[in-house]
Amino acid sequence: MDTLVVGAGVVGLAIGRALALRGHDVIVAEAESAFGTGVSSRGSEVIHGGMYYPAGSLRARHCVAGRRLLYAFCARHGVPHRACGKLIVATSESERTGLEAIHAKGLANGVEGLRLLEGDEARRLEPNLACVAALDSPATGIVDSHALMLALVGTIEDAGGALALRTPIESARRENGRWRVRYGGDGRGTLDVDAIVNAAGLGAQSLARAIDGYPPERVPRQVLAKGRYFGCTGKPAFTRLIYPAPVEGGLGIHLTLDLAGRMRFGPDVAWVETADYSVEPEMAAEFEAAIRRYWPALPDGRLTPDYAGIRPKLTGPGEPAADFMIDGPAEHGLPGLVQLFGIESPGLTSALSLAEDAAERLLT
Repeated sequence: MDTLVVGAGVVGLAIGRALALRGHDVIVAEAESAFGTGVSSRGSEVIHGGMYYPAGSLRARHCVAGRRLLYAFCARHGVPHRACGKLIVATSESERTGLEAIHAKGLANGVEGLRLLEGDEARRLEPNLACVAALDSPATGIVDSHALMLALVGTIEDAGGALALRTPIESARRENGRWRVRYGGDGRGTLDVDAIVNAAGLGAQSLARAIDGYPPERVPRQVLAKGRYFGCTGKPAFTRLIYPAPVEGGLGIHLTLDLAGRMRFGPDVAWVETADYSVEPEMAAEFEAAIRRYWPALPDGRLTPDYAGIRPKLTGPGEPAADFMIDGPAEHGLPGLVQLFGIESPGLTSALSLAEDAAERLLT
């Protein structure tokens, strides 16, 4: 089939790869001048274990399967990554029950190596840590997200596919048994394809509304959650990722490490109406207070504004977190169309598994 994947973030590229490896002619269209400039480039670059999500959910299924596929892909293609491990910490006795619940979810989801630790056991692993208990996740890691996406582009092109930059997709409609796609950018025109996959991230809902015949009531609302990150100067105080108990809308202001060992803290959760990537320096005080719950010795003045990301959520404050939404022909009735909505964390970890799911829905 001639297939068009809309969106060259990590999920769109993974889907393009999955389809190209199946022998289909693939174009991955991206509105921007480079791949991975949106959600995929503004996250924590964490390879998640899969212990936060309800058993049987798409998040749980794809996070665990995707993690295993991702480690294998990175090793095979030389993508920089490291299974550094993670501690999720309870900083008070009141948080211990929540930690145990995360542990139970992880076991139900098949996450390998999880173990509950008392505070003194956790401090033997990370002497600078303050906590009463912790959950050790050795399967958690970090990855160079840009190198990962570059490797995905390479595999698409090796399989005969193409990446079309500066090619915003404006609309699509069924004509003579195929999709007639109108695109903008420098090469403005039309393209006929057999199949479309909407992996446009923040633009997924607007694209879905521009696809003629797709029921508008199936387009979920989009809720934007801004997450800010602060860098931390000085020698790293930890060798693992450190996560607090989760908060509404996110996993709390956690410590991540990049592959050079630099410490980074975030994201927080700020519900916003429009995409705004500013990081206000005055937020450092709020971050310091959150960080000192598990790292009391954080020196004053060490945090510096880094970057922010926007997560395309399907639910807002006070609502239970929605699962990933993958809408294929079996659900909506239109042939050759798969739409993905609400693909936020753990989207990067899940990408290769989501790609297999999307390809199967498209081709069956």
